[in-house]
Amino acid sequence: MGIEIEHKFLLRDESWRQQVERSVRMRQGYLTSDARCSVRVRVAGSQGFLNLKSGTLGIQRSEYEYPIPLTEAEEILNTLCEKPLLEKTRHFVRLDQHLWEIDEFAGDNAGLIVAEVELNHPDEAFTRPDWLGEEVSHDIRYYNSQLARHPYQSWSCPSG
Repeated sequence: MGIEIEHKFLLRDESWRQQVERSVRMRQGYLTSDARCSVRVRVAGSQGFLNLKSGTLGIQRSEYEYPIPLTEAEEILNTLCEKPLLEKTRHFVRLDQHLWEIDEFAGDNAGLIVAEVELNHPDEAFTRPDWLGEEVSHDIRYYNSQLARHPYQSWSCPSG
């Protein structure tokens, strides 16, 4: 079984940008998403992926991801996925032994930037950089599947 252990945070400021190693544009869409699981297709740069993730709330969830041909990923996004699609740029920042993924959203989620760090076990220690803000790992609004349904710009009182 694939397990993802991940903490998600808002950002305090833009100083993380000075540490970006690389960035990749992403588009993703959901075939289904409910309390049990989500099934999504993602195009990241020139690669396509199919991803299945449990709907569990918190830092630890079941996750399975498989590469698929780019042309098929694009076709699925354009014809089968719920609209609107999520658009974002993922920036990678290495800090000590961890690689942070910072998602800068576009489209209906423009203005939202979140940082995620994946761990090997739930109690693993990690360095919290100065640019890190409030943890939102347990706030379902920040899950990508929810942002596809309820975009950040439609929130009555968006924070971050």
